Amino acid sequence: MHALGRIVVLCLFAGLACSATAAAPLRVGMELSYPPFEMTDPQGRPTGVSVRLAEALAKHLGRELVVENIAFDGLIPALKTGKIDCIISSMTATPERSRSIAFSEPYLKTGLALLVGTKSPVRSAADLNVKGRVIAVKKGTTGHQYAATALKQARLLVLDKESSGVLEVVQGKADAFIYDSLSVYQNHKRHPDTTRSVLEPFREETWAVGLRPDDSGLRDQINRFLEAFRAEGGFEKLGDEFLPEEKRAFREQGIPFYF
Repeated sequence: MHALGRIVVLCLFAGLACSATAAAPLRVGMELSYPPFEMTDPQGRPTGVSVRLAEALAKHLGRELVVENIAFDGLIPALKTGKIDCIISSMTATPERSRSIAFSEPYLKTGLALLVGTKSPVRSAADLNVKGRVIAVKKGTTGHQYAATALKQARLLVLDKESSGVLEVVQGKADAFIYDSLSVYQNHKRHPDTTRSVLEPFREETWAVGLRPDDSGLRDQINRFLEAFRAEGGFEKLGDEFLPEEKRAFREQGIPFYF
């Protein structure tokens, strides 16, 4: 079991020495560029669904929260080197990632969907693996992993930012951008005249908290927290706070919502 660590504080009172211990901060890694899950407020402070979840987790554990803003493809290396204690960053629990890190029980279900241009011939995932197709993906995501293995005929544009993938579609330079269904919905709403959304997930996925494999104690604590948080309606409240329009739209289209 990975040691939680202790900070020893020495104090003097009325000439007597005393000591107190405090749990080390819980260092949670996330990339603060994926609203409304991971983002910053106008004052530059971390906020969003994942931040609220991390705050509730830290409170449950009796530890101070420290959010480390790290590029998505740097999160697993930061976890493995001990810079952070866990990852809460809309990370899909994949077999590939599970070979190097551990995951909590899933806390959210999602899936890969498509943002396509209004003039794009793509109508479903079946239309992607065609010679001459140009598919945009964000580096390190499951969309990138899927495209690299399943879309050998298409030409991939591997980009560092979600906004770059969206722009490629808006400008007609890419036939589709592969991302999660919620983000696809939101980006289509921002660009209704130049994009279409194919929201029905063609590959279902789950998000979970990433941990070091030897940190089974923390994993057990997180699993108990997630079960209690769901039972108390915590996830529903987060959806109502950050995603009310999306919840309603997905329900109207008969597409399962995240939580």
